[in-house]
Amino acid sequence: MAQAYINRIATAVPPHDIHSAFVDYALAKLVAAGRNTVTFQRMVDRCGIARRHSCLSPDPDCPPEVFSAREFYLGSRFPGTDERMRVFRAEAPVLAQTAVERLIPPRELSRITHLIITCCTGFSAPGLDFEIMERCGLPRSTERTIVGFMGCYAAMNALKLARHVVRSDAKARVLAVNLELCTLHLHDTVDLEQLLSFLIFADGCAASLISAEPEGFAISRFHAASIPDSAEMITWNIGDSGFDMVLSGKVPVTLRRALPRSMDEILDGTPPELIRLWAVHPGGRSILDAVEQAVALDPAALSASRDILRRFGNMSSATVMFVLEQMLKSAKAGDLGCAMAFGPGVVAETMLFEHVGAALPLRRERVDAI
Repeated sequence: MAQAYINRIATAVPPHDIHSAFVDYALAKLVAAGRNTVTFQRMVDRCGIARRHSCLSPDPDCPPEVFSAREFYLGSRFPGTDERMRVFRAEAPVLAQTAVERLIPPRELSRITHLIITCCTGFSAPGLDFEIMERCGLPRSTERTIVGFMGCYAAMNALKLARHVVRSDAKARVLAVNLELCTLHLHDTVDLEQLLSFLIFADGCAASLISAEPEGFAISRFHAASIPDSAEMITWNIGDSGFDMVLSGKVPVTLRRALPRSMDEILDGTPPELIRLWAVHPGGRSILDAVEQAVALDPAALSASRDILRRFGNMSSATVMFVLEQMLKSAKAGDLGCAMAFGPGVVAETMLFEHVGAALPLRRERVDAI
C-alpha cells in the first residue's frame, strides 16, 4: 500500500482588504441602532486580525453605515441567495485558477488524475470542478469529488480522501482545492454575536498536490474527535438571504474542556512534546488560546496559526492549508506534526504528519516516468 504525501501547497486571496471597512460599518450600524459599541470595539482590538480579503471591493465614497461593496451590500438592501450565488459563480473560478497555477507548472497539469474540492460558501452544477478543469487544462478524464458544506474542517476530509486514493493507486496525483468566499454571506444585523462572527471571516483558496512521491509531508494518520452535546454551537444553513451561520461563543471553552480527553487518541500515543509542527486552524484568537491551554503548548507553538489569522482572518476550509503551507516552507526533515481543524458537530478533525524533505532526483525521475 502506497504512502501518501502532501508534496506542495499554494494559496491565493482576492485583492480587496475589507477588514477596516467592515469594522467601521459595524460600529456605525451599532451606533445607529442605539447599541453600546464598547464590547464590539474590545473584540476588534483583541481578535488578532489585521487584514481580511474579499472578492468584493468596498466603495470608499460611501458612508461607513452603508458598507457598499460594488453595490452588493447597499444600505438596508442586502442581496438574496440567488444574487450571492451569481457572484460566487463569477469569482470562485478566478481565485481557484490563481491558486492552481501557483501550485502546478503547465507541463505537469496533464498528470493530474483526481480533483477534490472543498467548499461551503457556494454551489452550482456544472460547477467549480468543471471550471477548474477548463481553465487550468486538466485532463478530461480527471476524477472529480466535491466535499460540500462541511465547514472549517473540510480540508482534513479532503486530505483524508486524497490519502485513500493514493494508497489504492500509487500512480495517482491528486489536486485538492479548498475555496471559500465567506464575505458573500454578510447579513444586515445589529446582533452582536452575529457581527462578531462576520468580524473574523474572509475569502481565500488553497491548492495542494498529494501523491506517492516522497516529498513534503508524509500523511501518517487521521482522527475525528466528536464532542457530545455540542451540535448547535456551530451551524451553517442556506437561507433566503445567503447562508446563515451560528458560531456560539461557547465553542472555545467547550474545546478547552474536551480536547485533553482526546489528545492521546489524536496523537496516537505520541507525547505532545515530540510534536514540532502544530498546524491548528485559526478559527479565531479565542480558539487558538483554547487549544494552547488544552494541550499545554508553549505560546510559540501556534505562531504560524496566529500569523495566518492576523494576515488573512478565518477563510473556513482553506485556512488550515495556509498554515500548512507556511510550515512546509520552514520545516526540517524528521519534524513531526499535528494538524487540527474544528467545525459543525462540534468535531475536531485531525491529521498526524511528518516532514520528509525533498525527493531525491533519481526517485523523482522514476515517479515522473510512471
